[in-house]
Amino acid sequence: MELDGVIKHLSLSEYAVGLGGCKAQKTTLSCCEYNLTVFDGKKEKDSVHVIDDRTIKLHHGTLDETSIDVLQKYDSMVILSDPDWSLRMFLSGLKEKQEKIRKSCITGCLITAASFAARTLQGIPSGEFAPVWLKCAAFFICDALVLLNSKPRSPAHTLEFIRNLEPNKTNESFSTLTDAIGLERATPSLLERMVKSTVGFSDMTENNNHSKIIVQKYRYLVDNSLLSDCYFYLGYINKNNISSVGTLRPEMIHMLKIALDLEYDHTRIERQAKSLHRLANELVQSSLAKL
Repeated sequence: MELDGVIKHLSLSEYAVGLGGCKAQKTTLSCCEYNLTVFDGKKEKDSVHVIDDRTIKLHHGTLDETSIDVLQKYDSMVILSDPDWSLRMFLSGLKEKQEKIRKSCITGCLITAASFAARTLQGIPSGEFAPVWLKCAAFFICDALVLLNSKPRSPAHTLEFIRNLEPNKTNESFSTLTDAIGLERATPSLLERMVKSTVGFSDMTENNNHSKIIVQKYRYLVDNSLLSDCYFYLGYINKNNISSVGTLRPEMIHMLKIALDLEYDHTRIERQAKSLHRLANELVQSSLAKL
């Protein structure tokens, strides 16, 4: 079934619909889903559908969107359905502002990263969540660096983007991030434990069958010996769900200990948190001034 058939199958024909994500950006893997956004103005959770062996993740959007984070993700969107040309006009207007949107999004990621690093330092003495905040800080700086290099935020592809980046002082920052994230720890047995807890945390926080996509990508990345990529992907998905929840409940830490592969070396956590806080502030002050 072609995508126009998918639109009819999901009863979306009366609305504007766009294709985003890696399928639109031509950086896709065989395990990747189709990210469709229906501009129906509904405030509903994303939903996951499997239609003729195609995995569809359906987002609900609005043509009055003001969130910089969301607007940036509409870059490179492919129009699939646009009955009244409203989506074409909307995307045309965004194209003129895309650099400004990207710059604002980078700044937002770095400010959020600095905030998470500060929370890490505050929580070291007694809080179990300090290593959670540390990893969130690292992933948000990763987002900023990817955007600084005009690449899309796409967790299954991020490490491949990084491997091919032009060497420069800014991109050298990734070495600091890989240390904080813990990529060198990736092994098949560890990833098997991580994916089970990641799926559990997704079901607890999203409850929308996103776990089907998580397992699909996990299997592909492990089967193709992309262990570090899989470790990054699982951690990033957990970061997204942590951010969406806002306040973590105490019982969540037991799941996150495995899902994020947390370590509790307070000396190391403090050193890394200070390094990430400094890096986030340096990037705000220096790199963004050049955009």
